[in-house]
Amino acid sequence: MSGDRRPVTRRTLGVVAAVGMGLGLAGCGSAAPVATGPPANAIAVRSTGDECSLSATTAPAGPTAFRVVNATDHPTEVAVYAADGGRVVGEVDGLGPAGTRDLTVVLTAGTYTVACTPGQSGASMRAALTVTGATTAATGDLAELDRAVTAYQTWVSAQASRLRSGTTAFVAAVREGDLEQAKALYAPTRASWERIEPVATSFRDLDLRLDARDVDVEDLASWTGWHRLEKAMWVDGSLAGMEPVAAQLLTDTEDLVNRIDGVRMTIEQVTNVAKELVEAVASSELSGEEELYSHTDLWDFQANIDGAREAWNVVSAYVGVRDPNLTKAIELGFVDLQNELDRHRRGAGFVLYPELTAPDVRILAAKVEALSEPLSRLTATVFS
Repeated sequence: MSGDRRPVTRRTLGVVAAVGMGLGLAGCGSAAPVATGPPANAIAVRSTGDECSLSATTAPAGPTAFRVVNATDHPTEVAVYAADGGRVVGEVDGLGPAGTRDLTVVLTAGTYTVACTPGQSGASMRAALTVTGATTAATGDLAELDRAVTAYQTWVSAQASRLRSGTTAFVAAVREGDLEQAKALYAPTRASWERIEPVATSFRDLDLRLDARDVDVEDLASWTGWHRLEKAMWVDGSLAGMEPVAAQLLTDTEDLVNRIDGVRMTIEQVTNVAKELVEAVASSELSGEEELYSHTDLWDFQANIDGAREAWNVVSAYVGVRDPNLTKAIELGFVDLQNELDRHRRGAGFVLYPELTAPDVRILAAKVEALSEPLSRLTATVFS
């Protein structure tokens, strides 16, 4: 879903490291971002065409706030990498020119890398951040937060099971050579993946096998997953020779379900999921790059919003007590964005991406940005 062309690092929240360890809307309207200064003690991250600069190179362990500024003329991604260099513990995706976004992640002692990628592809500029001391926990009703995490993980597991069932039917159609049935099942089945993608893509090996595009793999002969089958159906117009790819898809999906069942997430990972999924819409679905051959990007768009809404649902009551204005902004943002997306429905689905006009895309992008801004402050609010 991300514009990042670096293989298998897209939108991961560091869930792998955690293995083993009712949205009520009173009304609707336009959701304007709530004006706010940077979080207390935030580290300013400035992405330019020449560097990725940090206002501080050290920080205490615990909730760490970043105020990210894009000083380039291109949409920019900023990611915080763990010491292993491959695991993303938090990121801002699809930040527009002159845009500002907040990111809060909980960091343990160690050395991290902050990478700025103007244009969301190609070489990244990097800066080091050293974190010291002991990690502090969220304040407030910890039992309520624990219930929120449990509720979200239960929902993720249900979506993973739904993905497995849908994939089983999709693979059966591929094996039978039923091109039209496989096409019909493609977008509805992938919706379950898109709803939980920040969790699913944290398993880097499975992400590459399940969701890679041709530009993500060095050897096209080894390309597997959804988008390999998408190309066969919509470009080649044939499922001939795709049975091994379909079989691998089902095997990898089974593996994914089993791994998700072993995940224990943290509250900041849940709150950052909401932000990540909405940002993914801006960086991928609204560019038309996610479903390059089928053009079913708006199905993914809806699934991303569904997933973000669920992550918000489980903490909305808790946040509502701590910051009613932020709660109102987020709720109105969801309503406003959903209303705009509903304008492009056709029957049980949506129009294909090429049917959107440039004004359509601009309006959707503005609604996404209006929701992204308050969601970027969600994690900081929980830890305030």
